[in-house]
Amino acid sequence: MPNFGCCSDAEGIFELLHARVTGSNHARTRNHHPMTTSVIISTYNNPKWLERVVWGYQCQSCLDFEMVIADDGSREDTAALVRHLAANSPFPIRHVWHADEGFRKCAILNKAISSAEGDYLLISDGDCIPRKDFVQVHMDLRKKGHFISGGYCKLPMETSLAITREDIEEQRPFDPAWLRNNGCPQVPLKLRARGGMAKLLNKLTTTLPSWNGHNSSAWKEDILSVNGFNEDMSYGGLDRELGERMVNKGVIPIQARHLAICVHLDHSRGYVKKELVEQNIALRRKTRSNGIAWAANGIVKSVKN
Repeated sequence: MPNFGCCSDAEGIFELLHARVTGSNHARTRNHHPMTTSVIISTYNNPKWLERVVWGYQCQSCLDFEMVIADDGSREDTAALVRHLAANSPFPIRHVWHADEGFRKCAILNKAISSAEGDYLLISDGDCIPRKDFVQVHMDLRKKGHFISGGYCKLPMETSLAITREDIEEQRPFDPAWLRNNGCPQVPLKLRARGGMAKLLNKLTTTLPSWNGHNSSAWKEDILSVNGFNEDMSYGGLDRELGERMVNKGVIPIQARHLAICVHLDHSRGYVKKELVEQNIALRRKTRSNGIAWAANGIVKSVKN
């Protein structure tokens, strides 16, 4: 954990310092206009995977965005990595951090949402490498009063460990032949369908569009209209619950599981607790049955909407 000495507002100062050292002011000056899109990436103590994810965004066909790293209390090695990655990044990177007090992903995501400069937010995880057209697909599909629901392709650990920067630059993690040769014999249909076929599969799929923490986007005003993530939620459905409240508010999901593509790097989940997952299921049931849109324990701590 970073050492802040006797600072009384460590988290706020940490964010301010990272905004200064990661080049965001330089990028705004260079582009001469405020960012309209913010990519928010959640992370916790997995700098190796986070590095590969940021490499994926640095290879995007569309680079007109800022990145906000929503860090749920990682050690100093993650902060050092962010500084290193931001030094020569084609887009500004900011690091929003709070102390490690257990699983508080919703709280750090709400801080990142509040600090995001873009009016459109693309939210994903620090273990999901985007295909080079990932941001562009979200930008092309965005529509007022809607949110975009993408999917992901899970990779086994052998394949995850094999991925290098060169592989990402050459887009090999999205190549079925490369995946089969590197420990992933079953290549998902999402990675084999392109163009018109991908659009057709989005129409034919029986999977309902939902807010997925690894691959979803929306207008910031729509997320704020439901007060962001529900901080009563721990691991297990916290992202779906946000989407369910947005639907209750009248925001319509757009299916993009075969168009907006990312691959998920394997990792353990030591934070999963059965009782908390069951608690989340009960909260989601209440959200759906009561038509709840506003999270009382969200960005604003208020029951009023």
